[in-house]
Amino acid sequence: MAIIALVSAKGSPGVTTAALAAALSWHRRLVLAECDPAGGSILAGYLGGALDGPRGIGELAVGELRDGSLEHAFWSQLVDLDAPRRERLLLPGVVDPAQAGSVIPLWQRFADYFTGLERGEPPYDVLVDCGRLAVGGTPWPLLRAAAVVLLVTRAHLPDLSATRATARAVERDLTEHRVPPGTLRLLVVGDGHGTSEISKALRLPVIARLPHDPRTAEVLAHGGTVRANRPLMRAAGALEVPVRALLDRRRARLAWPGVTTPRAVTAPSVPGVSGAV
Repeated sequence: MAIIALVSAKGSPGVTTAALAAALSWHRRLVLAECDPAGGSILAGYLGGALDGPRGIGELAVGELRDGSLEHAFWSQLVDLDAPRRERLLLPGVVDPAQAGSVIPLWQRFADYFTGLERGEPPYDVLVDCGRLAVGGTPWPLLRAAAVVLLVTRAHLPDLSATRATARAVERDLTEHRVPPGTLRLLVVGDGHGTSEISKALRLPVIARLPHDPRTAEVLAHGGTVRANRPLMRAAGALEVPVRALLDRRRARLAWPGVTTPRAVTAPSVPGVSGAV
């Protein structure tokens, strides 16, 4: 599925929660990359600070700017969320605001590298948590490189109003950069207006709706045992089906060639933190 990006308008509609729930429940190998310029939260939250030492995209950026070491260092900066299977990997986001200055100039470099992971051996998809569009340093190159962009919104009027403006901004940017149409979809979180009403008002299809499940959201935010039968986890797992179908339809419509492997990319073992799913 290549790159699947999640982004929101403002507030805290659950982008990281949705991305983490998907990463823990989808079936394909994937890397969850925290690319929110405002900083990552999974390392200190869901993982409870269990890992010692710096880890993540900030360290990669510093190394890339210093000596171009992204390919060499990438796998050492990942955390295995389901060790030792290496099927659900996390690239933690920046934890020090000073790191953002190193990361922002490299969004295109990361976009190119993430795209290549789909052709690796073994192949990995990349779920990208892009955070809020209103924050400075928005990772536009990642949104343009994504096969699917999910605009996360709550279903109440203030959130929908902000999301409408954000949707138009994303659409304009993708059009200006000649991204094929059909990339952008809405992912609705929680109760409120109906999905058909939201889709009509924002002039965008709703790909799925994630339920209000505060118990699971609390675990994903602060750590604990994730229950696969909880409403949020079931809905996040089911999200994989329409995302995959959307990508398949777009590829068929655009007559994209089949995926080839120009060169093997071997994924070495990475430090892990096991979690019950």
